[in-house]
Amino acid sequence: MFRTTRVPRALCALLTLLAAACGKQGSPPGKGPAPEKLPHYQVARDFRLPGSRTWTRAEKRGYFVVGAKEDQPYLGEKDPATGTYSGFDIEIARMMSASLGLPPRTIRFRTIASANRETALQNGQIDYYVGTYTINANRKKLVGFAGPYYMAGQSLLVRKDENDIHGPQDLVGKRVCSAAGSTPYQRIRTDYPKAVLVAYDTYSVCVDNLLTYQVDAVTTDDAILIGYAAKAPGELKVVGKPFSEEPYGIGVPRGDNALRLALDDALQAREKNGDWKKAYDATLGLSGVPAPHPPAIDRYPAS
Repeated sequence: MFRTTRVPRALCALLTLLAAACGKQGSPPGKGPAPEKLPHYQVARDFRLPGSRTWTRAEKRGYFVVGAKEDQPYLGEKDPATGTYSGFDIEIARMMSASLGLPPRTIRFRTIASANRETALQNGQIDYYVGTYTINANRKKLVGFAGPYYMAGQSLLVRKDENDIHGPQDLVGKRVCSAAGSTPYQRIRTDYPKAVLVAYDTYSVCVDNLLTYQVDAVTTDDAILIGYAAKAPGELKVVGKPFSEEPYGIGVPRGDNALRLALDDALQAREKNGDWKKAYDATLGLSGVPAPHPPAIDRYPAS
């Protein structure tokens, strides 16, 4: 006997980013950031950062190339019809561009998978990266980090009808999906080795597999999972308490300390003038979770 499963129409755009191919004609799109309610960021005039090769290159071409995610609701999401990116991480990237003297509308976003972030920064494919990028000691050996600008924590997403998984201690023999190369994937492999790990390049594929009963849980940062659950509250839920601290940083090329410290200054200023909270409320705040206090910025010494 085979169990018949289906993916609800309302989730098609969320899971496959192919909204035009999902559901019946006229189905309403999932709620997301309203463009007219997003903040406008004042562009710094006469800004100069000659000590940064990355900034100099971007200033000469007239725009930043920014790495991002495209499948994380309220954080980093790409509209398949228009190619427009939206979400809290996208707003962080835009306000940083404005602080560094280049209009946010000029940014060229480029989707970069978790496993390829360091390579993209090292090879100059992108100028900086904003996409649920956890700061840790191993990554600091490969790239630089400004921030953190947000503190997340690893958690678990399950189907609404799941009653046996309440935390990572319940993952023995369970199929658990996460993004290849991500911090959450490594933590499950190290700390909960009796779980059966499944990896894909994107979390949207993990969620698709969760809904079709191919995996039992999806694990990553709670900010990401809250977004998925908020878009499909009748199908998904986040369970248990976060079991890690995940400080999100802005990735920059290693050694470009001028750019890193300028971004630290920009984050601090945008938090102080209210832009950070406005960006959160217009994006991740739509999940119903109120804005937390921004974490303290870590101005670590050059290495």
